[in-house]
Amino acid sequence: MHALIIEDEALIAITIEDALRDCGFTSFDVAISAEEAVAAAARTCPDLITADVELRPGCGITAVRSICSNQPIPVLFITGRSGDVRIRMPGYGFVEKPFSTAHIADGVRRAFENSDG
Repeated sequence: MHALIIEDEALIAITIEDALRDCGFTSFDVAISAEEAVAAAARTCPDLITADVELRPGCGITAVRSICSNQPIPVLFITGRSGDVRIRMPGYGFVEKPFSTAHIADGVRRAFENSDG
């Protein structure tokens, strides 16, 4: 399975990738901006998207809306700004930073359960 990790902090992206490997993911794209995320998803449609809300530059919510506008993809926000997710993307799952591998695994499971795809 392929995951798109939208995260602008390299160490956090690596930690997320490691946690997703433990969940069965075998290939990854990492995007540090909303623009890179949209381009990566166009190249290889992900089976899962993880996204931070606040990127430098851009916004993970904007990227997710653009990517998922044509097809439903399970999404897990991994962010310190969970309030933004609750308000702007109700119904989407999130894991609050700082997080553990168990939080990621649980969030991934919930993202797939709640997805339309």
